[in-house]
Amino acid sequence: MGKFNHQKENLYMKKIGILFLGLMSAFSFSQNTRFVYQVSMKTDSTAAPKIENAYLDISTEKSIFYGEKRMKRDSTIRQAMETRNFNFDRNSMEQFRTAITYSIEKNHATKTISYKDRIARDQYWYDEDRTFTWKILPETVKIGEYETQKAETTFAGRKWFAWFTQDLPFIDGPYKFSGLPGLIVKVEDEKGDYSFDLKETKKIAELPNFESRFGNNIKVKRSEFLKQQEKFNKDPMSFFQNQGGGGFGAPAPPQSRDNSNEADRRKRMEERLKEEAKANNNPLEKN
Repeated sequence: MGKFNHQKENLYMKKIGILFLGLMSAFSFSQNTRFVYQVSMKTDSTAAPKIENAYLDISTEKSIFYGEKRMKRDSTIRQAMETRNFNFDRNSMEQFRTAITYSIEKNHATKTISYKDRIARDQYWYDEDRTFTWKILPETVKIGEYETQKAETTFAGRKWFAWFTQDLPFIDGPYKFSGLPGLIVKVEDEKGDYSFDLKETKKIAELPNFESRFGNNIKVKRSEFLKQQEKFNKDPMSFFQNQGGGGFGAPAPPQSRDNSNEADRRKRMEERLKEEAKANNNPLEKN
């Protein structure tokens, strides 16, 4: 009888141990988690791909995807504003120039995907009006420490292949990608122009806030955002001079006391912005 009770006690303790581990795992994943992706972007079809890191920060309520360089740039500017020290080397800001100017927020409750990007001084944002239709394939492969399964979809004029893992219980992924039964560890388009590869995972205290401190935050439909973006690419300075263009913007920048220097600065800026727009001939979203 004592042996039987001892066996029951051991079984009970095992069940408690399994329950404890399950609760600890759930608690661990309930904390804010940062997934670091290496992003390869062939934005210019005639040039080599650009390589940058980006973060997918996930909490219980939402996730935010954004570029590492943008976070560092915003942190530098915020510190300068708080200390009122505007004498920092502005040339050093060139190291924060990024191809990932946008941020993408996914609301877990409403399943809404919001895209935010700056046009001139204003931050525009829209809710994505397209959905992902995934086809899960039988192919599996181990990527790093994770067992993954392949899936495919078409989105924004490209065919995409993704590898997701159920080892990480997040129905999420980099950029706008989501909807698979596990975190997307890797996703790339059929031509290899764009890819997102998970490199690191860490816990963080809180998610960043990307509310603009300059200009306005303007919500539009996706079609309107694309129209404004096209207008900016054709005549960027009009957005600074005419309160953001078409009534959508912040006041124009103040005039310099040296009008000749100011004119030269504006001309150089306009040339640079037009050159950047011209070089972006292979965007991630083709349509």
